Amino acid sequence: MNAGAQNQPAKPLSGWRVLVPRGGPWGDSVAASLRRQGATPVIAPLINFAPTNDQPTLEQALADLAAGAFDWLTVTSATTVDVLYAYRAVVPSTTKIAAVGETTAAALLAVGYRVDLVPERDNSAAGMAEQLIGLEPEPRDILTLRSEIAKPVLTRMLSEAGHRVRSVVAYRTVGVPVTDRIAEDVRSGRINAILVTSGSVAEQVHAQFSDVPETTLIAAIGPRTAKDAERAGLEVDIVAEAQTVDALIDAVARFSLPHAADEFAPKTGMLQLPFAEPQN
Repeated sequence: MNAGAQNQPAKPLSGWRVLVPRGGPWGDSVAASLRRQGATPVIAPLINFAPTNDQPTLEQALADLAAGAFDWLTVTSATTVDVLYAYRAVVPSTTKIAAVGETTAAALLAVGYRVDLVPERDNSAAGMAEQLIGLEPEPRDILTLRSEIAKPVLTRMLSEAGHRVRSVVAYRTVGVPVTDRIAEDVRSGRINAILVTSGSVAEQVHAQFSDVPETTLIAAIGPRTAKDAERAGLEVDIVAEAQTVDALIDAVARFSLPHAADEFAPKTGMLQLPFAEPQN
């Protein structure tokens, strides 16, 4: 336990500036959580979705979804939620929604969709497939919306279990260049922590911020994302115990701000950070 952990202030992140790597309703929700802890959120979207190259297929799938053609809709990322929201997709009450993890579930709830299933143990496509297969012994009609680069693990497992699966590319992930001001704030250490919420975000952090100070915390939202971040070339300082935004923010809050009294004051020494090891 850190020295200051026993006497946590009411707002443990007072004085912190934390980079939130996604915008939209999800980013606004994360920013609100950070403010409640006393931090100043800096929303700087590093990724966005680009339209699929097969727009007619996606539009037909969403029309069939609204018409009640599917028993289940699977959602494997917050970006997929952005697509649903952008299209004002209608999910009828007869269709259940499965979210791959708490972050995706929170994104769904933030824009008004419900969530019927989140994997209890393994927040991955395989974990979602296993739980769905256990819940649905009879063949069901399932719509899986995915990224262009996603591996077909979910579709393959559900199909092999006898379900009728329609797999549709919902979006392409593209990087979003940050402003010069944000880049300078990261380079100078004015940003105290960067939240890494996916492998795609990790790739953009590595590509866009070549000189992240050692005193800036790189915080990953779970062991799987931490591994993706390390493969992307990042040195991860914090790994949230659970794959949720609340767990990520709580993990950051366990650290002491190196210059909390005055964020513009010169640093007098390097912050010594314990490194969290990803859990297998």
